[in-house]
Order: sequence, then C-alpha cells, then structure tokens
Amino acid sequence: MAKIELDDVSLTFTVRQQRKVSLKEYLTRMLFLQSRNPKVAVHALKNVTLAAADGDRIGIIGHNGAGKSTLLKMLAGVYPPTRGTRHVEGRVCSLFDISLGFESEANGWENIKYRAYLMGETPASLEAKMQGIAEFSELGDFLNIPVRYYSSGMLVRLAFSISTAVNPEVLLIDEVLSAGDMAFQIKARNRMKQMMATARLMVLVTHEVTSVEEICNRALWMQHGCVVMDGPPDRVVAAYRDSMNAPAEAAHVGGGLDGSLPADGDDHADAHRDTPVRAVA
Repeated sequence: MAKIELDDVSLTFTVRQQRKVSLKEYLTRMLFLQSRNPKVAVHALKNVTLAAADGDRIGIIGHNGAGKSTLLKMLAGVYPPTRGTRHVEGRVCSLFDISLGFESEANGWENIKYRAYLMGETPASLEAKMQGIAEFSELGDFLNIPVRYYSSGMLVRLAFSISTAVNPEVLLIDEVLSAGDMAFQIKARNRMKQMMATARLMVLVTHEVTSVEEICNRALWMQHGCVVMDGPPDRVVAAYRDSMNAPAEAAHVGGGLDGSLPADGDDHADAHRDTPVRAVA
C-alpha cells in the first residue's frame, strides 16, 4: 500500500543576509556587531496538509518559487518539516537531481552499483538489473572508463537508466527530464510512461499544465509556499490560468497610472491615443 500524509507541515530555512565571514573577520569586526549580518527566516512551505493513497496521480503547478520542488523533496525525505508531521508509506523513487551522487573516479559499472544501493537496491536485487541498465543507457564500452570523462549527455543517460530501473510504489517527478539525443528522449519518455502506469501513487511537478490535465486525477496549485487550491485537474488548471491572465488583462484595460481611460470628450483623449509607449528607466 502507498500512502502520503502531510499534516499542517511548514518548512523554514534560516539564512544570513550577507556572505559568510571568516573567523578573522568575525573576531575583529563582528564579535560585538551581530546585527550587521542578521539571520533571516525563509518560509518555504506554510501549513501544507495533504493526503494521498493508491491510485492518486497528483500534479503540482504554480509559478517559479511557489514551493513545488521543495514540497516534492520533503515528500522524498530530503527536507524534514520544521513543523507538522510527514508520513510516507511505500517504496519511493525520486526523479529529480538524477545526476547527483556520482563518484567521478569510478567507472560506469561501479557508479551503477553506488547509485542503486543509495536507492535501496541490494546486491542480489541489482544483479538481475545490471545488464538491463547498461543496455538502456547505450553507453557500451564507455561504462569501463571513469565517469569524469563523460559528457553531460552521457552522464544524464546513465543516471536516468539507473533511476528508472526500480519498481516504485511512490513515484516523485520534478519537471520533464531531458536525457541525451532525440532518439534516447523517445526511449526515456516511454520508460516514464511505464513507470507512471505501474506506480501506485505519483506526484508530478511541472509547468506544463496540459500534462497535468491529461495524466493526473488531482491537482495542487501552490503559491508562496501555500496550497491555494486542491481538486480536479480541469478546475484547478482553469483557476490557475485565470490568475495568470488577470494581471495582463488589467494592464491592457488600464490606460492611466490609476488604471482609468480618458473620458469621452476629453480634450487630451486623441493626443494620448496616438502617443507611443516608451519604457521608463
């Protein structure tokens, strides 16, 4: 059984306003002047409550910086909640930062083992998958050389092949993955579709709202770390699109600084109508 439960979860990062200071700078300048570099609390997630179970296909949408990827990483266990509780049941496969964790001096075969073990595989379970991973990556003899000699495309191929070789119960996907050339991307998309079909529970973060409408049965709209709307994809996506169009429509309708148009009979109306718009520095 796959299950996700977040109960009133919040996540706060504490950062400094300025750069890091050395010990010498701290002792000579800042020992008694802590206020010059105060701590700042960044509220990445605020009071998020979510319950999902077998069969759910959830799409998370929102503008950049809304907290979508942060929420996904919390579900994966990368970030512990500052407040609230997180409970996830089932084998989790996280498809984000897929090139993270490679050992540059080790060859491709060795890195397959390292990453697979980090994902929860055992030597016995991995043995049956090794050849399939190698064949899907299409790297051939390059698997025998250290990965520091790989191009970025080769590294992504290998990472994608390893990450998608598992059989997850909970599948977490951040954006659309680009892996290698066009031919390999077709293979990658087919592999992704297979994983989406077999996973018991899926959470997808994307800016492609049409994908959410096509493959998800539920959508979350996030804004400034909060869940604005949770419901059927068509309703949530429509509300999100309306919110994106509203500022543009307001700017189009407004003519003056206060958003008003020149009234009929205004002596300056014709003059304003033909005046070109210039950007003001």
